[in-house]
Amino acid sequence: MAEVSSDGGGGKKKHGKQRAKKSSTRIDMTPMVDLGFLLLTFFILTTTLSKPQAMKLNMPKERDDKVEPLKVDKDHTLNLLLTKNNIVYWYFGIADPAQGALPALNRTSYGANGLRKLLIAENNKRHNAYNYMEDLKKQVKQGKLPPDSLPKKRLAFLEDKAIKASLLYVYIKADKESKYKNMVDVLDEMAVCNVGNYVLVETNSIEDQMIANANTYAK
Repeated sequence: MAEVSSDGGGGKKKHGKQRAKKSSTRIDMTPMVDLGFLLLTFFILTTTLSKPQAMKLNMPKERDDKVEPLKVDKDHTLNLLLTKNNIVYWYFGIADPAQGALPALNRTSYGANGLRKLLIAENNKRHNAYNYMEDLKKQVKQGKLPPDSLPKKRLAFLEDKAIKASLLYVYIKADKESKYKNMVDVLDEMAVCNVGNYVLVETNSIEDQMIANANTYAK
């Protein structure tokens, strides 16, 4: 608040006339500082702080009982090798020289005409899995099925003993030269293409050599 102080200006009279009193003004800034702190506190409490973006992964629950390992034919195991320059290689089976010749290494790209096209085609070869899930999603949108029934039907389909071993199983393997974005893109494609069985593992020495040879040949 402003305060006005009066000064008599000497108080002496000259020629019978009294001098006009001089006034000085002093502004008290304390209330304005208090107001600034109140506004700062208000905006801090009411502002939504930026949250880090992270991908949510649904991890399976641990089971106490011993489950017999599922035996899957090599023709149903698709290996995706992620490497530098946004390149992804793929092959079926197991890369083990002890079991014979190494499988053929194929190259594709990320996107609708590359990896997505491959995954949809291979997923449909095995019990029409992609189209089955898309049909369930369509029924949910049309109101023919309740939304909470979709995860249950999806799990029942994947756990069906008659078809479980013959579904598509994808092994996602990123080498040291791949980017984090590549992994995110592949996980997105798993969801888009309705791939229910996939796992993240590291490349082995044989696969690293296969990638190195493929990159050399590509040059």
